[in-house]
Amino acid sequence: MKEKSTKQILVIEDDRHIAEGLQLNLKMKGYDVHIASDGASGLRQWKEIHPDLIVLDIMLPGIDGMSVLRNIRLEDERLPILILSAKADIDDKIEGLAFGVDDYLSKPFHLDEFLLRVERLLLRGDWSKGKDKLMPAAPQTFEFGDNRIDFSTSTAQCANGKTVRLTEQEIKLLKLFISNRGKPLSRGKLLEIGWSYTGRTTTRTVDNFIVRIRKYFEKNPKKPVYFKSLRSVGYVFDDKVEQ
Repeated sequence: MKEKSTKQILVIEDDRHIAEGLQLNLKMKGYDVHIASDGASGLRQWKEIHPDLIVLDIMLPGIDGMSVLRNIRLEDERLPILILSAKADIDDKIEGLAFGVDDYLSKPFHLDEFLLRVERLLLRGDWSKGKDKLMPAAPQTFEFGDNRIDFSTSTAQCANGKTVRLTEQEIKLLKLFISNRGKPLSRGKLLEIGWSYTGRTTTRTVDNFIVRIRKYFEKNPKKPVYFKSLRSVGYVFDDKVEQ
């Protein structure tokens, strides 16, 4: 029986030979390793396993690696994530860092370097957990206009004077908009990141959620100033509007 202290690593990689090779070498180092071959199954395993580290490929079938990264960062900003990718352009690395990746290693890579990076990321993750006990929690509220969202209680004080309880999906969508305020988000990208799109969810689902969010936070939901539609694109959140 494995000890509870065994580090759990999730490898999200669609190349079976690479994934199995990483699994073998990581197991030889004493880690417990799980494999997911696409973005959707990777997100499912992340929620089931609660790994200590994720090794993530960018070019995945279905949900791409960047969308997987952004989905995870909506709920967990501290989980160490290492990108392994054949995309070695500096722009790809900058994009990964902007979305919250901890380390980026280009393929082909040297195995010893990979194992050392894994070791350092796991150690850094332990340090981060230790700091959490000593440092005050990060702010859990966000205000715009006359609205105030409290993510710690999943509630919102709305401009119309009402208090609403937000669902888990509404919280996730709001975090996605807030972290990308001022940036257009397509319906497809909202589905990938916010819903871990698998083919059963439609763009109408996004539109229905936007209708609900506008009822909460817009003084006139039919003429929104914060959650705006962009024709043929999707939506954009603007928190700097003066009404």
